[in-house]
Amino acid sequence: MNKLLEIKDLYVSAEDKEILKGLNLCVKKGEVHIIMGPNGAGKSTLANVILNNPAYKKTKGEIVFEGENINNLTTDKIAKKGIFMSFQSPEEIPGISGINFLKYAKNKTTNKPVKIFEFKKEIQSYMEELSMNPKLIERNLNVGFSGGEKKKNEILQMLALKPKLAILDETDSGLDVDAIRTVSKGIDMYKNNENAVIIITHNTRILESLKVDYVHILVNGKIVKTATYELAKEIEKDGYAQYK
Repeated sequence: MNKLLEIKDLYVSAEDKEILKGLNLCVKKGEVHIIMGPNGAGKSTLANVILNNPAYKKTKGEIVFEGENINNLTTDKIAKKGIFMSFQSPEEIPGISGINFLKYAKNKTTNKPVKIFEFKKEIQSYMEELSMNPKLIERNLNVGFSGGEKKKNEILQMLALKPKLAILDETDSGLDVDAIRTVSKGIDMYKNNENAVIIITHNTRILESLKVDYVHILVNGKIVKTATYELAKEIEKDGYAQYK
């Protein structure tokens, strides 16, 4: 089966406000999809509802992952099926080191014991590629990290956990040019013909070194246009006025 994720006629509300209004999306293995849109359009809502964040209520439609309806699965079960999400503002978690967090998450998603020496060597290799301080992995997760370090740490988690679908919610926000290039490099390291990426972004710089298959414009709860990378450049130049 080539289809990885299919969203059909999805309506979602939060606090009695309708946010997604009949959204449709199909993501196949091997693809990179970009979702752009003005603030409040529903981009982050889409990311959260795929993982079934209880703050959002699906009122119609379905989310299908590898042929299975996952509408009513809990977040942990969705993650075990191979869906990963990075956050706009990663949380600081005192009391657990980065390496122990990754070890625990890897164990839970694969249901296999982690060979810690080999795993740690793999993580250190990724950190070197991402220009991360190797000592960060021994520190409490994200505690005292800079914004760039937190975002790189999200990419490190993606590389370590090897999900089937990675959803990156504005991973590039607040980063300088060098950090954006590093994040792009991490996405390129992760990408293969058996997985897929959805990137939610306002910034076309993260796309410059990636092979992008589709760019979607999300306005007022719906995807109103889908095209190639050129659409992102058009939005950067002209904004969203013509789609509102």
